[in-house]
Amino acid sequence: MRTLKFLLQKEFRQIFRDPSIIRLIFMMPVIQLLILPWAADYEIKNIKLSVVDKDHSDYSRQLIAQVTSTGYFQLAVYTNSYPEALEQVESGNADLILEIPSSFEKELIKEDESTLFLAMNAIDGVKANLGSAYLQSIIQDFNKEVRIEWIQFPRFSPETQIEITSSNWFNPLMNYKYFMVPGILVILLTMIGTNLSSINIVREKEIGTIEQINVTPVKKFHFILGKLLPFWLIGLVVLTIGLFISWAAYGIVPVGSFITIYAFAALYLFAVLGLGLLISTYAQTQQQAMLLSFFIMMVFILLGGLYTSIDSMPDWAKWVTRFNPVSYFIEVMRMVVLKGSGLIDIKRHLLIMFGFAVVLNSWAIINYRKRS
Repeated sequence: MRTLKFLLQKEFRQIFRDPSIIRLIFMMPVIQLLILPWAADYEIKNIKLSVVDKDHSDYSRQLIAQVTSTGYFQLAVYTNSYPEALEQVESGNADLILEIPSSFEKELIKEDESTLFLAMNAIDGVKANLGSAYLQSIIQDFNKEVRIEWIQFPRFSPETQIEITSSNWFNPLMNYKYFMVPGILVILLTMIGTNLSSINIVREKEIGTIEQINVTPVKKFHFILGKLLPFWLIGLVVLTIGLFISWAAYGIVPVGSFITIYAFAALYLFAVLGLGLLISTYAQTQQQAMLLSFFIMMVFILLGGLYTSIDSMPDWAKWVTRFNPVSYFIEVMRMVVLKGSGLIDIKRHLLIMFGFAVVLNSWAIINYRKRS
């Protein structure tokens, strides 16, 4: 134990001796948690719409007014020429085109139906799909309102009507920040833990102190544990700062227990720090360690379920996510913060993370070879 105590003292002195590392550890989560949730927005707003109105009737004007009053669309150009509207799309000034034919109101009144034309700029596929879905929904609502005006119901309507009421569980206001902030906090915690631990042993190699340690009777287990525990404690401090910012900036208070979050986070940090130390045992330079950890982190983030639902991924990607510790922590954070899940509810995640921690740290200990 005395050996481990001296190793821990050495690591803490080495960490706090470099002011840049302190700024990286504590300032990066603060800044990114205050910026990223505002940029990572699932809602599509300010869709630029070109309207080709060849009818200029009361109904066409009502439809345009209803579309622009929703707040999702901005009227980029109002014209009766489709080539002019298409030119706006080609120049990047418009995202969608809504063409209203010249006989729109006439057909709607006499024939009881009319046709509208939508054209979408599909360079941004997400914006095109969501924008067209929003627009079609607004047009359907307009169509329903027009039909209600025309129909003169008797006292008791002969038509069967089904009224649907809905409620949103766990996130009643559908606030995307409640969904994104816990996941972003997991990513920041992972980046700090993996990157800092991955360059730790490599730094010892580059400055030559690793050779001095190798000729001492320090056991490999104590050496790896001495490298791991300081960053494990720092990771828990970063998590605490992140949870405080989530409450102070976004009003996010976990429905579940903080004990559940910290219990899983403690196990999770052992896993990702073990991964960083494993990378450090293979790399020969800090540049190699940083590039390798960056590559692994990109895979973890993209296949972690933060921006894309895992259920919508292809089968091969779903198999990859089973070996991605980030995906489990993101799911646990959302379960605890939004649903109020407890330790019993996440017992499968705890067992899997325990397996990650054992495998990765054991691999790092075995792969580290003392050379005399």
